[in-house]
Amino acid sequence: MPTDTSPTSARLSIQAIRPLRTLDPDGPQEDLAWLDEAIGDARVVAIGENAHYNRESYQLRHRLTRYLVEQHGFGAYAMESGFVEGWLADDWVRGGKGRLGHVLANGMTSLMGLWTEMRAHLEWMRQHNLDAARPVGFYGIDLSGSNISLLPGLDAVIAYLAQADPEFEVDPSMRETAAAFAAPSAFSLSQSLAAYGQLPGERRDALTAGLAELAARMEGRCLDYRQRTTADTYERAQRALRLTVTIDDNVRALARGDRESLFFNRDAAIADTVEWILRREDRIVLAAHNGHIQRWPTLWPGTPPAAKMGMHLADRIGEDYLVIGITNGTGQTLNTSADFYAGKLFTDLEPPRPGSLDALMAASSDVPFATDLRRLPPADTEAVRSVTQQRLGTLYSDVSPLDAYDAIVHLPQVTAAEPDGAALADSPHEVQQAISQWTQ
Repeated sequence: MPTDTSPTSARLSIQAIRPLRTLDPDGPQEDLAWLDEAIGDARVVAIGENAHYNRESYQLRHRLTRYLVEQHGFGAYAMESGFVEGWLADDWVRGGKGRLGHVLANGMTSLMGLWTEMRAHLEWMRQHNLDAARPVGFYGIDLSGSNISLLPGLDAVIAYLAQADPEFEVDPSMRETAAAFAAPSAFSLSQSLAAYGQLPGERRDALTAGLAELAARMEGRCLDYRQRTTADTYERAQRALRLTVTIDDNVRALARGDRESLFFNRDAAIADTVEWILRREDRIVLAAHNGHIQRWPTLWPGTPPAAKMGMHLADRIGEDYLVIGITNGTGQTLNTSADFYAGKLFTDLEPPRPGSLDALMAASSDVPFATDLRRLPPADTEAVRSVTQQRLGTLYSDVSPLDAYDAIVHLPQVTAAEPDGAALADSPHEVQQAISQWTQ
């Protein structure tokens, strides 16, 4: 029986609950038929997660992606991972050469690819592309270099200009400065930011000015460059440069103690990337944290509300954007404390706070289930409307669920994803060390 988690024991009616028989991506799909009506003609279906690196969230996304690709013709999987790095993963799922362990470690950022569940997802995409007439592509939508290193994007632009404009030489001091605070992985973010802060002001300014000059050159010579290479390679390099400029803006802001700009800049930039993908693909499965996909500002204590990617997309493409949020019950979740960097990657997840969206979902069923928020009976609509908070990882943020999401999938129990040995073998030493400390 469901567990009472709120003073009034609020729960959804049986009419609102669509049980999921399994999270196994290879399982039957009949229980996903509710998606047919829910998604309608939406071009972007965003699937969230309560926190990164949970096994069940990876499995759910994989399962829903298969259904959307096979039953509704979605042609792209766009993930909260680095844009430039994603080119490697896309090449592999389309039949390219290379070891999958290398792709998992280097084709995705922020540790997103280090798990066997993600391996299974990419393996399915590759097999689908070998068998199906219409391929499905992989895209990273996020800032490269785990959101702080300029090198992946800058190197991509330098390589492109060597083809499009071989007589032009990018000032080598730009790359030297970017390399001075490059991050080998997400475990180096604090050290990288400290290294940036120690750079002389004139070096920081020269890097920013150099990026602005590159942006002006790329834009001003776009017709020539497209003719000398291809429209596709030009557009990829152009997007890589714009995201690199955003990273530079963010590290400058963080160095002066401005965290607010980081939140605004990043989500606007990844929304721009999703729009860029929409010019190439008819329909997209978009995988990112609830805090990015929701049509509602993330409201943390002591910080001003920040517009999220989902708000930008809803403003730009309206009903073509559909949002499926994910709630969790208990289990293990990503550790957001400082000891994460010492190898304590996960922490116990307490039962959700009474009155939260997660508590309402947890009280409604003990098995994974979906609910379509736009097709609820009146009493259930009022129950959801009474909720004013949601849990994101271990923290709570204000929310209006009916405005933020179109549907919710509840996962009663979540666990840590399983590290992939081949991916770890191709990862930086600091990643191997942290995962080793966690698994001991």
